[in-house]
Amino acid sequence: MSWVTQVAKDGAFQRQSRTFRNWITADGSSGFKAELGRYHLYVSYACPWACRTLAVRKLKGLDHVISFDVVDWLLERNVSWSLLAKTPGATLDSVNGFKTVKEIYFSADPNYSNSFTVPILYDKKTKTIVNNESSEIIRMFNSEFNEFAKNKDLDLYPSNLREKIDEINGWVYDSINDGVYKCGFARKQEPYEESFLKLFGALDKVEEILSKNRYLTGNQITEADIRLFTTLVRFDPVYYGHFKCNKKHVYEYPNMWNFVKELYQIPEIKETVNFEHIKNHYYGSHESINPFRIVPLGPEINFDAPHDRNEKFSQK
Repeated sequence: MSWVTQVAKDGAFQRQSRTFRNWITADGSSGFKAELGRYHLYVSYACPWACRTLAVRKLKGLDHVISFDVVDWLLERNVSWSLLAKTPGATLDSVNGFKTVKEIYFSADPNYSNSFTVPILYDKKTKTIVNNESSEIIRMFNSEFNEFAKNKDLDLYPSNLREKIDEINGWVYDSINDGVYKCGFARKQEPYEESFLKLFGALDKVEEILSKNRYLTGNQITEADIRLFTTLVRFDPVYYGHFKCNKKHVYEYPNMWNFVKELYQIPEIKETVNFEHIKNHYYGSHESINPFRIVPLGPEINFDAPHDRNEKFSQK
């Protein structure tokens, strides 16, 4: 099953829900106890959903707690992600020795019939998939492994901001995170235009928020910022052209662009961004959009250029 099967009769892209939704807890009451070295991530550097889990893992200081493997960037139509380490930055499966992500899913459920997606949070102890929903994985990383975390005081989902974070996540997910895919995978003009207008309406809203606040919920970074960032950092290199999201570049929004640069320049986040995988995956994997799989050499974007967020919000 692939993204091709997720297009409705009206030509609109409809993302499928995730199947494995178990939860790791600090006390083990869920059946999956947070333990040192027990859990493993399977990710793609190309995938914004997977990279949000990598970013939170790094920010919380869970490198020594949760291991990970990286798939090859190429995703053939109706074929699973590869774990053959054919491309620089990709790895072999260090846990099971599987050659594809499909094998991981079938090992956990022989009757599995949904998409073979990443990220996958895998339990090495019981040899099964715990969860493949990125929004839930990042919350587990934020709270349930604090006994082992190097940055246990960092709370990306603080109780006093949860209502605000959830509200922002809702429209950012629908209009921006998933919105770029709705534009790119639309097969008819009307759903494409509808998604395009929603996308840029939401980006305008983000720009307005970031003109007043350093981060989406105020003066502290939260999961809402991470979830938005992984889409925005891919926007100009990929979504603007490949997914026909070409009204404006992110760098044409002054506050949003400086926000992206600030987050990118956080070492723990920068480590999770691999533009070679990002560009090669999108332009090389979506044959129906780019049949000759030509990967553009541009654009030239300096994410390391100085940002103004410290100066702009130094007194706030």
